[in-house]
Amino acid sequence: MFAGRSARLRLGNNGEAVLELSVEPWAEVCRILPGQTCVLVTHSPSGDGTWSGTSRADEPFRIDHRSDAVTVWANGNCFHLTDEEGGAIAAADWQCPARNSAS
Repeated sequence: MFAGRSARLRLGNNGEAVLELSVEPWAEVCRILPGQTCVLVTHSPSGDGTWSGTSRADEPFRIDHRSDAVTVWANGNCFHLTDEEGGAIAAADWQCPARNSAS
């Protein structure tokens, strides 16, 4: 059973060109089409709700945005990408223990 916390980040592309999304620390890359929104879900296994790998333990994400790309550092034990309805976006499965219990 997953005992940590989950955080969700909605990433939308309201531009006219494809936006590249890179999710670190594993350099998972996908494309966000114009008008599309995806959801990045990350999970922290910590019982106290802190997020590993952040300079501020209460912040599960760090984001860098450029005109044609977004890079998100998803801090915590694991992450996965979904569409707005919760359907999985083709990405590597990092054996996330919380993937099926929180989306």
